[in-house]
Amino acid sequence: MSRLGFNNNKSVVYHGEACLGELDVIPTADKTFHFPNNEIRIHHFSQLSERCPPLSVLLAISSLPVRCKLESSSPVKQPLLDLHAACFYELKTAVVVIGDEEVHLVAMPSKLKRFPCFWCCLVPSRLYNACLGMLNMRCLSIVFDLDETLIVANTMRSFEDRIEVLTGWIGQESDPVRVSGMTSELKRYVEDRALLKQYAENDVVTDSGQTYNVKLEDVPVNAAGNERVQRPVIRLPEKNVVLTRINPEVRTQTASVYLFDEMLVPYIRHVRC
Repeated sequence: MSRLGFNNNKSVVYHGEACLGELDVIPTADKTFHFPNNEIRIHHFSQLSERCPPLSVLLAISSLPVRCKLESSSPVKQPLLDLHAACFYELKTAVVVIGDEEVHLVAMPSKLKRFPCFWCCLVPSRLYNACLGMLNMRCLSIVFDLDETLIVANTMRSFEDRIEVLTGWIGQESDPVRVSGMTSELKRYVEDRALLKQYAENDVVTDSGQTYNVKLEDVPVNAAGNERVQRPVIRLPEKNVVLTRINPEVRTQTASVYLFDEMLVPYIRHVRC
């Protein structure tokens, strides 16, 4: 029996193939949850949360509360202490992948200061990072439909207008937090405009040393689907960006479109397209 009154199971914590040590798995509301083979295998670390504590985000997007807690009532190996410190001070989580879901290990302050403590939250795969991306960029999702709903379409002209306006606001703003947010937004507009310019001029985009060529995609032009057109498209999967033309036959009518990715609509994931 543990100090908290639960029958605990010890699980070995791994990062890749490296063994970091053992922790007690303390059940919470969900007594049925367990790690496969009593092994906690960290697959990767989440991105940095710039605005909100990781636990706040996870409790907001998880369908259930904390699944279990990981603690130890006895001294642990230094790698576990390093893991806890890195996650706690850098506002990131250690991620265990189980099928199409992720268990996020959130570093928490422990009543026993010398020993690490993690709270475990279960969410659909990639949902947490998608939410962090929106929060870090000061964006919010709006759901209109369940099938690639158009949110914003930017042309070269609209990018230039937005960049001009933001540059003026930054010059007048004295709040460093607001300046930082607007500077990040300005950087995204500049980067997206550069990609759109490459696409408009050459039907080719080079990004991070990789070249992407236009591909013709057959798409319907009306709801009935009885009329179709071939639209020149460049997809940048690493950025979740899609470049296309409003009128496929007019090269100057190019657009960088913000929409919901159809595969991720159930998770309300915001992507740049």
